[in-house]
Amino acid sequence: MPITLYILLALIIFCLVTLLLTPDLFRPSPEAQRILDLVKSTRRDRRTIRDKERMQDILVGIATKLRVLLGLSEDPNLKARLIAAGYNSHNSVDIFFAARLLAPLAGIFMGSLIGSSPIFWVLALGGVGYLGPDMWLKQKTSSRKNRIRRSLPDALDLMVICVDAGLGLDQALLRIGEELAVSHPDISTEFIQVNLEQRAGRPRLEAWKNLADRSDLEEFTSFVSMLTQTDRFGTPIIRALSRFSEDIRSKRRQRAEEAAAKTKIKIIFPLVLFIFPCIFIVLLAPALLNIAIGMGGLGK
Repeated sequence: MPITLYILLALIIFCLVTLLLTPDLFRPSPEAQRILDLVKSTRRDRRTIRDKERMQDILVGIATKLRVLLGLSEDPNLKARLIAAGYNSHNSVDIFFAARLLAPLAGIFMGSLIGSSPIFWVLALGGVGYLGPDMWLKQKTSSRKNRIRRSLPDALDLMVICVDAGLGLDQALLRIGEELAVSHPDISTEFIQVNLEQRAGRPRLEAWKNLADRSDLEEFTSFVSMLTQTDRFGTPIIRALSRFSEDIRSKRRQRAEEAAAKTKIKIIFPLVLFIFPCIFIVLLAPALLNIAIGMGGLGK
């Protein structure tokens, strides 16, 4: 095999590994992230820029220039999907675009190196590389939605306690976001984002509406509608929160009962394919052996 193929293979593997490790290894420091989120200034930045931040800027810049050269505009639907999955940084679209571009090329190249049936492996690995990033994003989005759905009853209980103790609704959201930062970081991020939007001057109802759009959950949509109605019509917030919390818990119990009922159907397939054959072998094998021995004795 020519040396150029080895060099190209090593370069593609290096790019893929670097791309996969970029969100974790090249993430800005907490101090830098707070400055980027809360401070917008034209003054000269005297902060020391680390090597990982420079590497991240270089990689993101390459991905952005490549997308511009290919004439591809930024997809708003893709941005919404990344936000729903928890990736709300300004360069998340470019990183995902680079992954969706390099993965099929890497699959095609790896398939071409296989000696037997190279056309099949090129098409198969190229298809896997093309569909892989979208499947990964869909799985991340579904996992985050499930985590937010599970944490919503606890957040509502804390909200009832905070409002009953005398805090306003905005202060209660901020306090809940701080308290749930360790146990339920996803819903904590959403509540803190609502507070930041209100501090930036966005109306309360609009900030709550953005929360429902970002989460894309039926429970969050109902929660935001309930908060909107209580804010608009002046109904007691504690009573509305308590009733809504009871409804959420009853729905969660119903989902658990539904999942338990489905297990009776799902267990049929492993029972028939794996458990019943073993039982038949244990029960019938000795009898069949005795019958075979007896038939052999009759033949003699």
